[in-house]
Amino acid sequence: MLAQVHSGSLVGIDAYPVEVEVDVYPGLPAIAVVGLPDNAVKESTARVKSAIINSGYPFPSRRITINLAPAALKKEGSGFDLPIALGILAALDLLTPDKLQNYMVVGELALDGRVKPVKGALSIALAARDKGFKGLILPEANTFEAAIVEGIEVLGVSSLLTTTGFLMDRVPLSPAKASVNRTNAAFGSYDIDFRDIKGQQYAKRAVEVAAAGGHNVLMIGPPGSGKTMISQRIPTIMPEPVFEEALETTKVYSAAGLLDRNQSIVQSRPFRSPHHTVSDAGLIGGGMIPRPGEVSLSHNGVLFLDELPEFRKNVLEVLRQPLEDGKVTISRAQISVTFPARFMLVAAMNPCPCGYRGDPKHQCGCSKQLIQRYWSKISGPLLDRIDIHIEVPAVEWKELTGVSDGEPSEVIRNRVDAARKIQLARFTRGGVFSNAQMTSALLKKHCKLETESIKFLEKAVDRLGLSARAYHRILKIARTIADLESSENIRSSHVAEAIQYRTLDRRL
Repeated sequence: MLAQVHSGSLVGIDAYPVEVEVDVYPGLPAIAVVGLPDNAVKESTARVKSAIINSGYPFPSRRITINLAPAALKKEGSGFDLPIALGILAALDLLTPDKLQNYMVVGELALDGRVKPVKGALSIALAARDKGFKGLILPEANTFEAAIVEGIEVLGVSSLLTTTGFLMDRVPLSPAKASVNRTNAAFGSYDIDFRDIKGQQYAKRAVEVAAAGGHNVLMIGPPGSGKTMISQRIPTIMPEPVFEEALETTKVYSAAGLLDRNQSIVQSRPFRSPHHTVSDAGLIGGGMIPRPGEVSLSHNGVLFLDELPEFRKNVLEVLRQPLEDGKVTISRAQISVTFPARFMLVAAMNPCPCGYRGDPKHQCGCSKQLIQRYWSKISGPLLDRIDIHIEVPAVEWKELTGVSDGEPSEVIRNRVDAARKIQLARFTRGGVFSNAQMTSALLKKHCKLETESIKFLEKAVDRLGLSARAYHRILKIARTIADLESSENIRSSHVAEAIQYRTLDRRL
């Protein structure tokens, strides 16, 4: 007999519906899975057989063919275990299919029939709602993330017996509900704070501007000057993500299997700090079936690259597309996947291999050729895509031992949040949340300069030989500085401060 169960699978961070067709018919006992299954799907037959038998159901000594449609798309993961088991039971008339047709089903089965969590539950819930299903049956451990989707019943099950009991109207299940308090409770709660940083007022101001506008930052300074310390505290001053941003970030972490099982949605902006030995696939994403890399796991948050020149040059070059487009596309022979990658890049490096070039208290032993080779690891196009370049000098003894604390993160975050609210109100078009994301059309519309500011910027461009991209970066930074002061117009003082944050341009 033939039975059909609705399920779903991931492509990138989005899900698409999959029809699990099960046909049980006379013949030598065998199970065949077709429809481009990966190894995890092929191995599901052994798990499904044990789960069915250990749940007290008979397993047929017949030939079973399982088709996963559409057959042209690669199927991966263990989420098809539960729908395949239900399909076999329905084909044996041990389960009525009427109620089953109203639900999309995903779940991995243990050998004893328990239902274990899967990746991408949030995306599958969104797909189930968009396709008009009444609800989604999935593992209990995934209910928190899936329940954030409105307009669909999210039913968590703990075992195969619980699932069949519900479908036969013997076991009642209540739809899971997302807790709004759980969603928002953790934001703003950090173990580190900006008040811990002694001195470095110029760097802290630059980082505040960067956080307010979502600008990329490169910090250059000797070892121990506080570059890493400042970078780690940037998330503490960033504004709370709006719901659309949080949902996008949660989809990425759900697809990667990194979402906390007790979490409905990612509560804070991500902070990722990969080691300099990371591969280009680890940074950008990849694999036979592409998975999110560090740039996508930093989506709507911060990607921190410490000791920037120590990263391999080919690894750094792959950053150019996501920095420019806010997404990364990975192409394979069978599939092409696009992951979101709109992040704030924060990079730190020494001014030379030994780290003490220009330091009045330490002797630099690096030759000119060595320094040139050190800097050549970072290409001009990549530096051009970094909005703010700042020098972070060593902290003076007097500042280091001072008793007064700096501003706490909460105070800085309030100013940043006020500037971001101005930007959200300015950009009515979806998908643009900060000044750094402005397109050329938005730049022309919202970055009009006064006559004095135009003359000032013209002199700077001529004297420094700035590229067109650097010119646009300065305009965006100036717009952010004006927003921090709640100024509608971009004044010459805002432009002057923005130029000060282009250290590498001024070195030319």
